[in-house]
Order: sequence, then structure tokens, then C-alpha cells
Amino acid sequence: MSGSRTDLLAWVNDLLQINYTKIEQCGSGGAYCQILDSIYGDVPMSRVKMAAKHEYEYLANYKIMQNVFKAKKIDKPIQVDKLSKCKMQDNLEFLQWMKKFWDANYGGQGYDAVGRRKGAPMEPPATVAPVASGARSATGLSAGSARTGGRTPVGGFRSGSAQPNEAVQQLQAQVRELSSHLEGLEKERDFYFEKLRNIEILAQTQLEVLEAEHKDDVTLREIQKILYSTEDGFEVPETAPVDEEETF
Repeated sequence: MSGSRTDLLAWVNDLLQINYTKIEQCGSGGAYCQILDSIYGDVPMSRVKMAAKHEYEYLANYKIMQNVFKAKKIDKPIQVDKLSKCKMQDNLEFLQWMKKFWDANYGGQGYDAVGRRKGAPMEPPATVAPVASGARSATGLSAGSARTGGRTPVGGFRSGSAQPNEAVQQLQAQVRELSSHLEGLEKERDFYFEKLRNIEILAQTQLEVLEAEHKDDVTLREIQKILYSTEDGFEVPETAPVDEEETF
């Protein structure tokens, strides 16, 4: 399958009325979802995060894509783990396939991309930078600074150094990057915790209904067992002493 990066970007930007500057930005999944919507017109675009910035938003977009592929019986594996890392080659190859699929299935009808997004702001998604690379860079920088010899005075950098300001800026940028990534991980954690909590409530409610009818459900019991299981070393004590006098 052919298609240069320049040609594919021009096609995506024109079709979706967006302003992507590099193929890697397609890794957020939003553009792929809307390309499918331009063909079928029934993708739930209200749930698609076109300006996704966090990994959990990327994964939510790919889940929508997978549902569309399943519903339309599209026999094409979606390598989410590779695409969501926003690597150029993986997304270039997938976008080439998407263009070929679009050419074969688009009916020529007009498509109001902005209208389908309901005018949602279309800031291009940021490509994800692996945290490990930033951590290694920070470590390397610190080690390099240590090897240059001597201690930095408390009041500032050693005189004669030509790199202090640049080094500080690099570290500050890494801190901002890590803080942003941490925020995304916390949101992703809360997102999946809420799902598990809803499953727990649903299972418990249904079991209470069955118990009132003197019935039971083995599957629900197994679900509860999984939800309440713990790792070795983190078991909750069967009996814990309670100090009734203790107040908080």
C-alpha cells in the first residue's frame, strides 16, 4: 500500500477539517474513528475524544473503533498497543490501510466533519512521549553533572558554567512532562476503579435479590471472589482488634 506522509496528512486534514501536522497524531485514535464515521455515518462521535491527551482517552477511542469493526464485520486487526504509542511507522501503515479502505467504501456523499463533532474544539492531540525516556534523560543529566566535578554552591551554579540555565530548563520540562503523565495515570486509575466499583455494586445487589428468593448464582460468587482477591502479602486480617476508645 502506498501513500506518502504528506499526501495522507493532506487527505486526513481535508476530509476531517482538522490541522494535524504529523502522522503520529493519528495514534490518539480520534481521526481513525471519524474516518470510519465519514463512511458509515453512525459512529458515536459524541464519545470520541478528538483532542485526546491521555492514554486512557486513547484507549477509549480505540474501543469505539473496535466496536465499529465488529459491527461492520471489518476483518482487520487493530494493534492498539502499537498505534497508541504514536510511533510514525505503525500509524503510517495503518493510515495507508484506512485510506485504501475509505477509497473502496466511501459512497461519495457529502460529509460535514465539524458538524458531526458538534463543533467541538479541534486542538491536535499531543503525541505521547514514553516516561522511561524522560527518566533516563534526567538520570543521565544528573550523572553527567556529577561527573563534571565539584559541588554547586547553595546560592547558585558554579561560575564559568555555560550550561546551568539550559540544564534547569530541561529538568523543568521533564518535571512538567512527568506531572502531566502522572495526572493521566491517576485519571486512568479512577476510570477503571469506577468500572470495578459498578460491577461490585451490581453483583452484590443481584446476590441480595437471589438470597431473598433463597437462590444463588455461582458466576456472581466467582465475580465477587475475583473482586475481593488480594496479592500475597496484602491479605486483610480475618480479625482485627478494634479500640472502641479511639477517636479521630
